[in-house]
Amino acid sequence: MRAPVCVALLVLLLNDAENHQFSEEEMTDVRQRIKDMFYHAYNSYLDNAFPYDELRPLTCDGQDTWGSFSLTLIDALDTLLVLGNHTEFQRVATLLQDTMNFDIDVNASVFETNIRVVGGLLSAHLLAGRAGMELEPDWPCSGPLLRMAEDAARKLLPAFQTPSGMPYGTVNLLHGVSPTETPVTCTAGVGTFILEFATLSRLTGDATFEKAARRALRALWKTRSDIGLVGNHIDILSKKWVAQDAGIGAGVDSYFEYLVKGAIMLQDEELLNMFQDYDRAIQNYTRFDDWYLWVQMHKGTVSMPVFQSLEAFWPGLQSLLGNLDSAARTFQNYYSVWRQFGGLPEFYSIPQGYTVDKREGYPLRPELIESAMYLFRATGDHIYLQLGLDALESIERIAKTPCGYASVKDLRDHQLDNRMESFFLAETVKYLYLLFDPTHFLHGGGAEGDGSWEEGGEGGQCVLGAGGFIFNTEAHPLDPAALYCCSRHAEDRQELRHILLSLSQPLEKPASQSKPPTTQTQDPLRGQSDSIALKPGEKKTAPLLSCPVQPFSARLSILGQVFTDNT
Repeated sequence: MRAPVCVALLVLLLNDAENHQFSEEEMTDVRQRIKDMFYHAYNSYLDNAFPYDELRPLTCDGQDTWGSFSLTLIDALDTLLVLGNHTEFQRVATLLQDTMNFDIDVNASVFETNIRVVGGLLSAHLLAGRAGMELEPDWPCSGPLLRMAEDAARKLLPAFQTPSGMPYGTVNLLHGVSPTETPVTCTAGVGTFILEFATLSRLTGDATFEKAARRALRALWKTRSDIGLVGNHIDILSKKWVAQDAGIGAGVDSYFEYLVKGAIMLQDEELLNMFQDYDRAIQNYTRFDDWYLWVQMHKGTVSMPVFQSLEAFWPGLQSLLGNLDSAARTFQNYYSVWRQFGGLPEFYSIPQGYTVDKREGYPLRPELIESAMYLFRATGDHIYLQLGLDALESIERIAKTPCGYASVKDLRDHQLDNRMESFFLAETVKYLYLLFDPTHFLHGGGAEGDGSWEEGGEGGQCVLGAGGFIFNTEAHPLDPAALYCCSRHAEDRQELRHILLSLSQPLEKPASQSKPPTTQTQDPLRGQSDSIALKPGEKKTAPLLSCPVQPFSARLSILGQVFTDNT
């Protein structure tokens, strides 16, 4: 009888939550509490852990984890601006410019370095104008933070130099890929680059990054099973699947996320079609009663009837595609687990309704809060604000220490672990704050978009920051309008060069007898290494955005689904 009683209590709790409507005063109060949470963790990191990657909140010291980047500082940089702290943003951005060095003998995760370091620096670059930083004349197409992001990304490119185009999981930032590096990597480690790498290519005019990300995506696409699923780990050299469990959670999650967000940011039908094909297989083989299980990728038979905390991003992703009913039902399932434990365990057995052995921890992950933010923006339903308040109070009660916030080692008895991952400040706190600030500039501002617009590009010809930001999987916001702005300028310059070159040809000669421009004619053009233009002869393969901004009346107008403020 225990299970039915628990279910009944959860239903009552959820019904109570649905009935509460948050006032403006309550939301203001919650935002202040979230700010207090951020600064308790951030100041503890600065006082006790900097310049290490992460804070150890139980022993009040630091450790390097994913490299040696002062990772928490990079990850938290755009959160400072989200919270309105321009002064500290300027100080940290200047500090990073003066001290950051990627020429180090460190073995770094290609995936983590991309989403945290490259993504964090790109976001900070695109938000620098709002923080009052001094900008270069053609910002956002140039700038010191952009050059730092490009430098970091170039350190990752050797990992992509494989016969398949799929990258190794680890690269030495100084020496490249080790001869002993394993060729086995997870699916997400192959398919989670298009947002950052396409942003780099479109801002700088160097197509190398986007080409590498697309080649990896297309190679991975070709390895799907006959029933349309991909597994968890693949050998990038043989292209054989090593782990054949198919699902939407750990090891796979951000691959699907980047197909959708890449399609939105780049207006790319190829990426959208890939995801839609996957989604049909996912709904057909892995979905049961609005849960998503793990199945064998070739047969579709259930291999693990578990819910993983990383899967909680899925309702938010579904909302971007307009699948609100399905997203809301799945969110309620996941929310019921949160209410059961005060957090999401890493693994949760759906048949047993309890945690899985040795997977009882909660490292303060953001995914359910992330979905709540998207669903609240789409629906205005205050049930999602209730989840945010529950999360805030759970973390404060369970994870707070005198020296920051600690990962929860075991949700059953609330034992703590001596680690505060950088995503706590990059994602968890940021999504919480944005959930309770529906008029934030990252959402497009107020009803009229007050304070959301910026000028950018040469002569202020581009409109930037007017809503429609795309968050990478580490919650670093990227502005599609900036990509349009810089690639538009590059295309215009390229067209002008072709016109000038064609005018330099002798008009009296037939086209068949005309000679190509001489080396002397080409060299001055090629020598302009500081130009944002593409190299002569290069063309963008992905279509440009049709316009730099979305109208405010449909600021979540995505792929044909229009969600206004009144939805």
